[in-house]
Amino acid sequence: MQSSVSSDPTVSDTHAQPVPRPGRLARLRTSDLWWSFTHKPPAMIAAGVLVFLIVTAFAAPLIAPQNTYDPAELLLWNSEIPPIWAADGQMPFLLGTDTQGRDILSAILYGSRVSILIGIGSVILSLSVGLSLGLMAGYFGGFVDNILMRIGDVLLSIPTILIAILVSAMAMQALPPEFREVGAAGVLILAITLSGWVQYARMVRAQTAVERNKEYVQAAQLINVPARRIMLYHILPNTLTPIMVAATLNFGLAILSEATLSFLGIGMPPSQPSLGTLIRLGNQFLFSGVWWVVIFPVLQLCLIVVSVNVLGDWLRDALNPKLK
Repeated sequence: MQSSVSSDPTVSDTHAQPVPRPGRLARLRTSDLWWSFTHKPPAMIAAGVLVFLIVTAFAAPLIAPQNTYDPAELLLWNSEIPPIWAADGQMPFLLGTDTQGRDILSAILYGSRVSILIGIGSVILSLSVGLSLGLMAGYFGGFVDNILMRIGDVLLSIPTILIAILVSAMAMQALPPEFREVGAAGVLILAITLSGWVQYARMVRAQTAVERNKEYVQAAQLINVPARRIMLYHILPNTLTPIMVAATLNFGLAILSEATLSFLGIGMPPSQPSLGTLIRLGNQFLFSGVWWVVIFPVLQLCLIVVSVNVLGDWLRDALNPKLK
């Protein structure tokens, strides 16, 4: 006797259809990380502030009243105009102008873009170098591990800002005069990276030394999987959690390092001002009544760094299994 259920095309089609896999966005919205983010108001506020600052910085050519990179737009008779809410304030200079007639709001937007790009570039380069050297040191051990870690120890024994100052000064002197302004950002990224990669390398090396003795790595070695593939596709994904937290916090630190170098006069030139350059140029006028020239760039720098640090603190707690 034939069953009526088995001959029902509706039932058979239902069982034959595979269940669709949710997309990445759907999986993110149902993850513990998203739940933690939506239940942490400081993290949400910091993310909103940071996104706003980054968007406005990169949209500077569209929204800034003045192109601070164009000397033709700098008019000396518009110099030292106070902010718009002051008695002598003028439109469109919402935050006033400096001693050269440069609009402070425009300078902050363009300067933030330079600082953010240098911060991102230095973090990416430090990550690339640190991950590569840390994986090799932890996986191969022995002589390779000793050499790489001793180099890292030497760099850690020297203050970070001193290394950045030495590298920046030497690199700028080595470049031809016509390339010094063009290559200033690259020199800063290199200077910050030289000491920044050590932290990533030590963290990855410690994780790799533990992971290489586990069964899944030994099984891959038994079937002659190349060492490069084992490191990249098997070990590296299991070491990324602390690296993500460190990279987030170091992004803010890289922006501060750039601002410090520019404030000392060995960073970005006045023709391509970053936030540190603006603070250096305005510092001499702080007590002469033109306070807005330095105060507003300092506030912008503080907003960026504090927002990044708050996000980093949240990410560290959200990814810590002991706090779940």
